[in-house]
Amino acid sequence: MTTANRWLTMLVVLLALAAGLGAALTWRTHGDRADAATRQERYGAVLAAADTEVTAFVNMRYDRASESVNAVAAGATGDFRDHYVRSAARVIRLLERNRSLMTGRVVWSGVSDVSADRATVIVATTGTVSNRRTHGRDEARAFRFRVSLVHEGGRWLTSDIEFVGDT
Repeated sequence: MTTANRWLTMLVVLLALAAGLGAALTWRTHGDRADAATRQERYGAVLAAADTEVTAFVNMRYDRASESVNAVAAGATGDFRDHYVRSAARVIRLLERNRSLMTGRVVWSGVSDVSADRATVIVATTGTVSNRRTHGRDEARAFRFRVSLVHEGGRWLTSDIEFVGDT
């Protein structure tokens, strides 16, 4: 084998190694991007579910009490849902008796913990409450919630809502 053939063989081997390394890095980068996209989709789904549930929770109307309660129950699961549904008749009576109107919207939410099947989201809201006690006048309200979610049947559902901070 001549010196030129040896150099040519070594060059071909080096080019093959470089191509293999490039392919491996491309494959790994593609996998990392796919994982990041999956995580991003999960974060988005978790935030959307928490925002929807809290929005239902802070929008209660005495003149649509059953509808208001059903909106919360629709996004709930487990013990939280069971307890909420069991207490629904009492909640409806209180809303109607006090002519309560609570309106609100989510102003901020952030995922504090997430895995493939569980998540925790902190949600801040602003809104108003009016009832017999306020003599029908709107009073400003701001709430912060810790929302626990579980992934069931392809949906993120609320397993608990807790007030956090000052209310």
